[in-house]
Amino acid sequence: MQVEKTFLSGCFIVKPRVIKDERGSFFESFNQKVFEELTGLKIDFIQDNQSISKRGVIRGLHFQKGDFAQAKLVRAIQGEILDIAVDLREDSPTYGKHFSIRLNDQNNFQLFIPRGFAHGFAVLSETAIFGYKCDNYYDKSSESGIMYNDPNLAIDWELDLSEIQLSEKDKGLPRISDFRTINF
Repeated sequence: MQVEKTFLSGCFIVKPRVIKDERGSFFESFNQKVFEELTGLKIDFIQDNQSISKRGVIRGLHFQKGDFAQAKLVRAIQGEILDIAVDLREDSPTYGKHFSIRLNDQNNFQLFIPRGFAHGFAVLSETAIFGYKCDNYYDKSSESGIMYNDPNLAIDWELDLSEIQLSEKDKGLPRISDFRTINF
């Protein structure tokens, strides 16, 4: 496993060592000990989630507040997604900045997103299976989010507007400027 820092403090790209031969391939998708050694972080993942989505679906930008804030390790199990992490830590020099990366079943990269970030992804392939580990349990009363097309964030989702599909919940999310403070 190889870990690369992004320009957002605490946000890492995780690259597995893939072993390929005539039969196919193998890689270790996560190793707690190696992750901790390479990042210096002690993370205990306690919940795994998976979604299946069609091309054009954008899920996000979501986060949980307070005692239920979550760090995540995300990856595309099948297909390709554009993954987005937005720094919402008000004391951070990169507050309001975002990082994007293409995750797919060819590069097998993962993105570690610390607590204090909003997260979202767009499906770029015909379908995608997206999986992620969380270090805290989901709590509906703590969920929140930011509108995917907030002009303050200026995210390029790499999709035509006519392709974008949102849930009703995501259509009603506020802009980042609508938050006075976010408690993580």
